[in-house]
Parts: sequence; C-alpha cells; structure tokens
Amino acid sequence: MSIKDILVYLDSGAACAERVDVALRIAKTFEARVIGLYVRALPYVPHFVAAQIGPDIYETQKRVAEREEAEVRKTFLARCAAAGTTGEWRSDEGDMTEVVCLHAKYMDLVVIGQFNPDDDHREGEMGLADNVVMDAGRPVLVVPYAGSFPKVGERVMVAWNASRESVRAAHDALPFLKRAASVEVVAANPQDSEGQHGDIPCAAICTHLSRHGVPAVAKTVYAEDMNVGAMLLSRAADDSIDMIVMGAYGRSRFRELILGGVTRHLLNNMTVPVLMSH
Repeated sequence: MSIKDILVYLDSGAACAERVDVALRIAKTFEARVIGLYVRALPYVPHFVAAQIGPDIYETQKRVAEREEAEVRKTFLARCAAAGTTGEWRSDEGDMTEVVCLHAKYMDLVVIGQFNPDDDHREGEMGLADNVVMDAGRPVLVVPYAGSFPKVGERVMVAWNASRESVRAAHDALPFLKRAASVEVVAANPQDSEGQHGDIPCAAICTHLSRHGVPAVAKTVYAEDMNVGAMLLSRAADDSIDMIVMGAYGRSRFRELILGGVTRHLLNNMTVPVLMSH
C-alpha cells in the first residue's frame, strides 16, 4: 500500500500556498501525482439585491470569480514547477463538499486546510474540513492555517482508543508510519475508553504495526484537569511531533455534522497537520 494520487483543495486564502507545499513534499516522498482542485461556487445573488442593482451584478460576480480562479491556478502551477513536480489542475462547479468528495473517491489522500475564521471565505468552506473527513471515505490530512510545516510524517503520534475509527486511521496512515523516524501510539485517559486490551492499552496495536515494519512505541498519558484533545496537542509539542493520526468520531445526517469532542478540539486548535479517517 502506498500513496500515488493526492488531491489538494485550492482556494484564494493565505494558507493555501503552505497546504500545496505540504502536498508536494508528500508527493515527492511517495513519487505521487498531485491534483489541485478548485471549486467554483454557484453564482448567487438574493432577488431583492438583483432587483435593486440590476442584472449586471451577475456579470460582475462572474468576472470576480474568474479572476480569482485564474490567480489560484497560476499560483498552484508555479509552486508545482518550483518543486519540480507536474501538477494537475482541476476546476469544478457545485456544492463544495459534494465536489471535493466526488473527486476524493479516486485518490489515496486528500489534503485540505483548517478553517480560518479570520480569512475571507466562500459559502461551504466553514464546515468543509469536517464534512470531507466524514464523507469522503478517504484519509484526509488537515493542514493548520497558521505555521510552516517543512517536515510532515517524520515524527508521528497515533491517537489510540481501540475504536473502529482509530483502527481505520492507523491503517490508513501505514504509508507514513513505515517511513517515519519515530512513531508513538498514545492512549489518553484509557480508563475512560472501552475496548482496550491488556495492561498496556496500546501494546497490541504496536505489535501489529511492528509486523508492518513500524517500530511503534506504546505510551499512556493521564490528566484529570485537561481534555483529551488538549492533552494530545500538548504531548505533540513536547515530543516535537510533526503529524498526528486519529480517527474522526461523529456522524453526518442531512448535512448537519455532529463531531466528537476530541475531533472538534483538534480541528479547531491544531498546531501540526492531522491525518483523519472515519
């Protein structure tokens, strides 16, 4: 199992360049292809606004969108050229989540950005990372909007609680884990989790990973005065972790997303890229 097709979501935000660079570095490691996807939002102007301003507003909106798309395309292809990689540009139109998930079906990895509440954004981007993680059916690497990440996947933390989601995430991450310099599998407050095995909660999964050539180390952390998400981020900072692997807990129904507390905390407060699977 390896990574050969990487989809990276593109937008006009300031963090997009770093997201593309992360995808390109991963592509170079795995000799993979990078596909940049830009989603054109469907033109929308409230009727009462159009009635007052006139039909020219639609043309203005269209021209602004076309200029933005052209600039995003230019920047993406330039960064691919600078990295010595031939990137594939794609643009599509429609509901943002549906379009990204459609293209994701044929990828090994999706790279998407953490939502930045202080950045200009289009309709659908606020919950995009949440929805793609839950609906794409592929591993999703969420890149923080702040910071630079020259190394991703050298020092990896796997958040483990023996749930279906954490099992899925650990196995989706195998291409990274096999190449990592260090891997620690962390159970946080395991007495609060069901389905653990043995006196050392992570021992069995570490044994399994070792058979795939992953020298994983089992670790258990406890903290009564800190939530699990904050605990994992604190541990990641202490151990110079450059990627966290975790299962995304929650469900999606009628497009209303309900995420578990740990998943939500990491999506909102991440400091390093997080590989999520559901």
